[in-house]
Amino acid sequence: MLFNLRILLNNAAFRNGHNFMVRNFRCGQPLQNKVQLKGRDLLTLKNFTGEEIKYMLWLSADLKFRIKQKGEYLPLLQGKSLGMIFEKRSTRTRLSTETGFALLGGHPCFLTTQDIHLGVNESLTDTARVLSSMTDAVLARVYKQSDLDTLAKEASIPIINGLSDLYHPIQILADYLTLQEHYSSLKGLTLSWIGDGNNILHSIMMSAAKFGMHLQAATPKGYEPDPSVTKLAEQYAKENGTKLLLTNDPLEAAHGGNVLITDTWISMGQEEEKKKRLQAFQGYQVTMKTAKVAASDWTFLHCLPRKPEEVDDEVFYSPRSLVFPEAENRKWTIMAVMVSLLTDYSPQLQKPKF
Repeated sequence: MLFNLRILLNNAAFRNGHNFMVRNFRCGQPLQNKVQLKGRDLLTLKNFTGEEIKYMLWLSADLKFRIKQKGEYLPLLQGKSLGMIFEKRSTRTRLSTETGFALLGGHPCFLTTQDIHLGVNESLTDTARVLSSMTDAVLARVYKQSDLDTLAKEASIPIINGLSDLYHPIQILADYLTLQEHYSSLKGLTLSWIGDGNNILHSIMMSAAKFGMHLQAATPKGYEPDPSVTKLAEQYAKENGTKLLLTNDPLEAAHGGNVLITDTWISMGQEEEKKKRLQAFQGYQVTMKTAKVAASDWTFLHCLPRKPEEVDDEVFYSPRSLVFPEAENRKWTIMAVMVSLLTDYSPQLQKPKF
């Protein structure tokens, strides 16, 4: 069943104000889904077309509407299990994945470094084959992207990147869903990154142009994004007719930006660099001074956890800040990833215009 706008407006939950998600998804013509992601790995958004990423966002919106707004029970993952390998601790990634997978009827199994040492007590090849025999998919939050690549090569089940040194694709899906809900469309938005040239920025660079979004990124000298990622991002921008600006000036990156985005300056594993990094990132705090040069409809994103030196309270807790809806959307987007990689389910909510 396809939900048209009239049906949405007649829905009691919609009338009662619980409509922030669906309201801003502009309805397009009913289209038969031609995207098939079942059995795929999600290691980086580099490996996905714009239509495939849009499909995951569509599915996220669909699950959010059916489960949160309508109160439906959808045991789409009943009988399935998920291995969760966490070399790095996390609040949002663990909670969103565990609760989301369970909400869909599946069984998540959490493994820390006390339970499993990738490539230490057992080779990555052997671990991949054992996990493939006991679970239906693996989400791994690791230090090295190369470990994910090896797991994907040797496993016979989908491997999902829960974070690595190079990419954090599931965070970006949550970011895009949040922006879709707020702006109604992603095409034409200018994203202004102010911070480290890290895995979050890399994932934006691998995907923004596919939606027709422009990217202006400021990083301190010596903390620029990976050159290989930059080269590919330049190619994407050229192919999609979008703008890519890389600078060392935060205000230049913020100029005219619709979305101001930053992240931690000191990632896990970089604690010894704290003093050096705090000095290098002087002037990179997002404040209302930064916002003054942004577009009039500017908003703010941060994947959390946040430190005051990265963004001040005035911006972080302002009505323009979308950080808490962004955090919640980690759950709906990871649920969509699992459903798309493990089932043949198709969204019932009408496809939004992106």
